[in-house]
Amino acid sequence: MQVFHSFYLNIRAAFRLLRFAFVVLVFFAKAAIIYKRTPNPVERRRQLTNKAHMTCKKIIKAFNVELICRENISEDESALLVGNHMGFIDIVCLCALRSNVFITSLEMKQTPVLGQIAELGGCAYVNRKNRMSIQHELQDIVNVLKEGFRVVLYAESVASDGEQVLPFKKTLIMAAGLAEKPIRPFVFNFRQINHQPVLFEHRDSVCWYGSETFLPAIWRSLKLDSVTCEIEFLPMVYPKAEDDRSELAKMLHGMVSAKFEPFRPEMNLDATRVRPQNLMATTAKDVH
Repeated sequence: MQVFHSFYLNIRAAFRLLRFAFVVLVFFAKAAIIYKRTPNPVERRRQLTNKAHMTCKKIIKAFNVELICRENISEDESALLVGNHMGFIDIVCLCALRSNVFITSLEMKQTPVLGQIAELGGCAYVNRKNRMSIQHELQDIVNVLKEGFRVVLYAESVASDGEQVLPFKKTLIMAAGLAEKPIRPFVFNFRQINHQPVLFEHRDSVCWYGSETFLPAIWRSLKLDSVTCEIEFLPMVYPKAEDDRSELAKMLHGMVSAKFEPFRPEMNLDATRVRPQNLMATTAKDVH
């Protein structure tokens, strides 16, 4: 029976992968037309981020992801969103919830396929390996914020393994104060896997971190029956250009960490004490 079950999971994952690839191909085609036909860079970015938002709604369906949101924000809120990052799924969920400009690395821009997706998704870029250009890149983010976009900064700079929220890098956070825009902290948590409490061994099926390449990481996610995720938006923070950036980064990190539920080996024991239906009742309330 185990062999047949494994065969079924692989076949289902293959169909999901094909559906994902089709959605991405359609996005490529439509976004490329927008890119070529819209000479104004601000309007082009606005159309591209909206297209990415609609596409990510379809992608989470392909992965059978249920998204719960607490304290949802308005569509026209212009702010710097700062939160935790564990890989591919949290990006897609945040994009499916609202259209945003994501800050990503030049290394990502230069990665085949993913780089083209980032460019057609309206991303802004930073060079994480060359800190000499940080002031120029900081100004780029300030300009995007002043243009009225909602900008997502994963201040950890890399995806974590889900066992903690990594320390926040402080420099780019100051873009909000310089642009005279607020910061909206948020926290992303996995709430259920396969309609059951999250276990420690699920970590590498939902987190994409370290040096692992994209396809093996998403293949494990595609083999899951379902994933329930939660995004909670936290109270607004209003920074000033003259604020101590180290203290600001620590405060934001503390706000996010306080709401984050990490992957822990002992969570397997915790799961035996929680009935799945009770867990769903808890996570589903106050959903917007």
